[in-house]
Amino acid sequence: MFTGIIESIGSIRAMTPKGGDIRLLVETGKLDLGDVKLGDSIAVSGVCLTVVELPGNGFAADVSRETLDCTAMSDLKAGSPVNLEKALTPTTRLGGHLVSGHVDGVGEVVARSENARAVEFRIRAPKELAKYIAHKGSVTVDGTSLTVNAVNGAEFELTIIPHTLSETIMASYQPGRRVNLEVDLLARYLERLLMGDKAAEPTSGNITESFWPPTATLNPDQGGAAWRSTASKNWLKTSAKARWSSSWMTKTARTKATSSWPPRPARPSTSTSWPSTPAG
Repeated sequence: MFTGIIESIGSIRAMTPKGGDIRLLVETGKLDLGDVKLGDSIAVSGVCLTVVELPGNGFAADVSRETLDCTAMSDLKAGSPVNLEKALTPTTRLGGHLVSGHVDGVGEVVARSENARAVEFRIRAPKELAKYIAHKGSVTVDGTSLTVNAVNGAEFELTIIPHTLSETIMASYQPGRRVNLEVDLLARYLERLLMGDKAAEPTSGNITESFWPPTATLNPDQGGAAWRSTASKNWLKTSAKARWSSSWMTKTARTKATSSWPPRPARPSTSTSWPSTPAG
């Protein structure tokens, strides 16, 4: 875990292909590596990486294809500046917010403007992350914990003070730059918690809100009571939201539906009871 308070600006010394992925060598600048050992975690522009070598003035880490595909690390090259932060300890000041170092998506800087001594950025997040970004909430950009000043759809605005500009790589941001984004960890857990028991259900299930009208699995000829029972069970599997929020279903239709449910198959035009009882 990290805090999003950048400790040093480092630089990429080398990116070496190794067995299908990349071995990254990072110069760490003023970052104190005295308490760092092999296996420790260091966030590199918001991406949690594991230290595999300590050559003296930096560290090496392996970057998988998954990480390269899901972050902006594929944009790096030798000489690229990066934000660095060591993993927090029980005595670390939590000056930012809880950051996991697991990038949720790649955003894009779409605008930059001056505001007195500060700089304002507008960043476009992937649409699937927009719901987690709130006005005055926290977001991590390239590992830096920041406060969201405004939200408009999938775009959000940041106001960066001079100190943050000098202590992070944000001073170099220009429109078109890709950045690593991590949304507030608490928002992710809250969403999952609100799902309740549905969290355990497979996302590829066949029962959806469009599961209407109910489909009977038995033929009416097999017996009216059995057919109605099966149809009713299928209907009950749909959510209350699907039953009562369907836009096509008017109040009158709902009244009729509930008053005549489960549906009864049409009786044959005969005076005998239905379903008929087999003779002797």
